[in-house]
Amino acid sequence: MTLPSIGLNTALAALTNLTGVRLDPYLAFNFLVEIEGILAGSFSECTGLQVETEYHDYREGGLNDYVHRFAGPTKYPPLMLKHGITQIDGLWNWHQEVTQGSIKRKNGTIYLLDRMRIPVMYWNFKEAFPVKYTGPDFRADAAAIAFESVELTHRGLSRPTLGSVLGPAGSAIAGAAGAIGGSFGL
Repeated sequence: MTLPSIGLNTALAALTNLTGVRLDPYLAFNFLVEIEGILAGSFSECTGLQVETEYHDYREGGLNDYVHRFAGPTKYPPLMLKHGITQIDGLWNWHQEVTQGSIKRKNGTIYLLDRMRIPVMYWNFKEAFPVKYTGPDFRADAAAIAFESVELTHRGLSRPTLGSVLGPAGSAIAGAAGAIGGSFGL
């Protein structure tokens, strides 16, 4: 370990001891999905929280040390939501409306919850609609839950900063981490 990382870790440990806020990683199974105006039930899986900015390489004549990279468009892969089938059919009905030509874009939020099931972080997706529905696989030799999944295309993700989620304690920790990192040139 280098000296700056030891100093940063020590400072963050001292700050969390003073504020009483632990910075343990959150558990991936503890989340909640809300979609504007749709009763969908609980989900067992949510994938596709990605933002990717394409880039273009440009080789300059006579310059062999490196290649210039220029930013291109940003794209948002589809979100995949998966859950056990119940009699709640809001996602199915929404997808059926799309297949009939009635495309109603909806906003939604994916909440990451702490151990007490309180939202601590969230991702907003905007103007989504379902583009794929996958029903369950049936097998007579297995006693498994019947799952369905829906793929949503959308026009972007946003996520709040650490301080806005955790309140004053989070702002203090985020600010102190930035100040400590800056003093070490990180």
